[in-house]
Amino acid sequence: MRRRTLLATSATALLLTACGNDDADNDANTAIEGDENAPANLVFWAWAENIQRVIDLWNQKNPEQTVTLSGQAAGDELVSKFLAAVKAGNAPDLVQAEYQALPTMITNNALQDLSGSLGDAQGAFPEGTWNLTSFSGATYAIPQDVGPMMLFYRADIFEQMGLEVPKTWEEFGALARTVRERDARRYLTTFHPGDAGWLAGLAQQAGANWWTNENGTWSVNIDDEATRKVLGFWSDLVNSKAILGDPMYTPQWNSQISDGTIIAWPTAVWGVGVLEGIAANGAGKWQMVPLPQWSAGENVTGFWGGSSTAVSASSSNKAQAVKFARWMNTDPEALKILVEIGLYPSATAGQGADVLSTPKYMSNQPNYYEAAAEIAKGARGFNSWGPNTNVTYGAFEDRLPTAVRSGADFAAVAAEVQQVSVDDLKRQGYQVAGG
Repeated sequence: MRRRTLLATSATALLLTACGNDDADNDANTAIEGDENAPANLVFWAWAENIQRVIDLWNQKNPEQTVTLSGQAAGDELVSKFLAAVKAGNAPDLVQAEYQALPTMITNNALQDLSGSLGDAQGAFPEGTWNLTSFSGATYAIPQDVGPMMLFYRADIFEQMGLEVPKTWEEFGALARTVRERDARRYLTTFHPGDAGWLAGLAQQAGANWWTNENGTWSVNIDDEATRKVLGFWSDLVNSKAILGDPMYTPQWNSQISDGTIIAWPTAVWGVGVLEGIAANGAGKWQMVPLPQWSAGENVTGFWGGSSTAVSASSSNKAQAVKFARWMNTDPEALKILVEIGLYPSATAGQGADVLSTPKYMSNQPNYYEAAAEIAKGARGFNSWGPNTNVTYGAFEDRLPTAVRSGADFAAVAAEVQQVSVDDLKRQGYQVAGG
């Protein structure tokens, strides 16, 4: 899975307001008016492959409340089209939105506040996952799928080389050097300079909160201790040649994963699908464990990827749309289909062994999803994504490859990205603390 970004130009051009929403239905904790059981024909913009299967099940069970799928591209194109549709008055009733896209949609008054209309739905999700859809104390979407991060490693090669699985990042760093000493053909892993979503997940695990919003004022804290610690850790490993500094998802990286040059990969739960696609010969040889921890004995991880189901603020069938969104992401039959189409459900019930079966690729680890569910319990995201996440990501992705090539300290990049992000928020007209 590659990170998807948002277009800064589109978000800026379509910006309606940088704070508040005058829609009466959007008052926090106020239930949406309307009969959720009334007939309706809902339109759902989504991009997940084979999501039509879930919709077919709903339509079969609810012939008076049909949902029509309008397949869309993800990331920047979806956000641009959705905001344009809101402005034109022809937005869909529901939209599949990546978590980092939510603040852009919210500050454009494009999404309905669902806080007063979800009943006990929050209890169906881990706290860290539910927080991904919350903004200034209100909930604007229902979590659909998530990507809690974990560590995959070649168990067979670890055994051959007499390596211990690292439980802390300190052990991980020492292990990287041991691998090079014992077999110069191999590397423990690579640092990925071209995907800030990967870095964000690692920073989340370390305790970072890059953005916060209080009463309409944004605070940006990218150049914080946690992020500098993460960047400094990887900088030391790359600059000492203990690991590679090459990007993932290239033919070279694919080959290195397949032939055992790279023997570990910090990724998300969906990484098993990537491994199966690029290293079929590794079936039954990889295992999954929690990410190394910054403090021994903890169970903390971050997120890489995932999406939610949101309701358009302009929908004329909001109550029915909320009913569908809640059903799709909590109903046992719906969750089973989400799993079958390759998603890792956000709901706790969708992460259990009774719903998930061990991937054939991980046949040597029959408790794969049980272990993943335990890891997911400790997942945390940022307090909020920023409305210019795309700019922040782009700034990291412009600067980190240069730092890798030059041998510079990666931690210094955080201050540069901080300034770029703050300047962009001000340019767009947002209220920024200290500015």
